[in-house]
Amino acid sequence: MKQVHLVVGVLAIGLNAGVLVFGGWEWWRVRSDRQFWWLLRAAQLVVVMEAALGGILVALGHKVSSLHILYGVLPVLVAVIAEALRASSAQMVLDARGLPSSEAVRELPEDEQQTLVATIMQREVGVMALAALVIVVLLLRAAQTAG
Repeated sequence: MKQVHLVVGVLAIGLNAGVLVFGGWEWWRVRSDRQFWWLLRAAQLVVVMEAALGGILVALGHKVSSLHILYGVLPVLVAVIAEALRASSAQMVLDARGLPSSEAVRELPEDEQQTLVATIMQREVGVMALAALVIVVLLLRAAQTAG
């Protein structure tokens, strides 16, 4: 079980590093490919699996430091907070432009609508890529405190 936890941990670090790099590239290009979102969801799933496996090991009596547990649980919390920020990205962009709702966007010329959508997508990708950076750092710290 410890080996599975180790392998899933390495996979979680690798997938989140991929999200960071791919997301940074997508952010810079002001794009949002479907592959980025699939990679992100896979990375999030593996982080949850990693935390669950760690919880099972602790429940079975394996001794680890409190810091290891903290660094193992925080990535799940970071992912949840990042999703909340991503979900509110559209409203933040609309508010910054003085638009009361998505209905008001339809009244804009088509080129402004496209610019607005690109801005929202860029912000969403950026939020998730930065979250992946934080998750990678936390998972690396968890690995360092594993003993």
